[in-house]
Amino acid sequence: MAETFSPTTNPALTGIRGRCPQCQEGHLFRGFLKLAPRCEICGLDYSFADTADGPAFFSMSIVSVPALAFALWFQFSFEPPWWAHLLVTLPLTIIGCLALLRPLKGWLVCSQYFHKAEQGSIDRQWHADAVSRRAEQAKDETSL
Repeated sequence: MAETFSPTTNPALTGIRGRCPQCQEGHLFRGFLKLAPRCEICGLDYSFADTADGPAFFSMSIVSVPALAFALWFQFSFEPPWWAHLLVTLPLTIIGCLALLRPLKGWLVCSQYFHKAEQGSIDRQWHADAVSRRAEQAKDETSL
């Protein structure tokens, strides 16, 4: 008897929890950031997922403003030597980025599944029709 699964309606929550977007029970990750090949519960193949550098970009973008605010506060409040920033600010920034990587990657994978995202392609017929429409419009405007 085949089980029926209800796909996620909230890809953000499902992805942040690291769960399968199809059954919401299986694990999305096999390691810290490595995706599992498929869901151990429903068998969904995760090969559709390609987050590229998205999680790293978002993680760095989110962490950079508070990290800069902290670094400025630390500098103006205590006037520490430069190496103190290496011992305090840099590790806090790195830990903040690493803490966000896995939830953001899960969210992006689940969003790709939810929105049925796939590789982009060029619709050559649409472009050919658009050129024809523009030519027709130009012809109509010149005949007025």
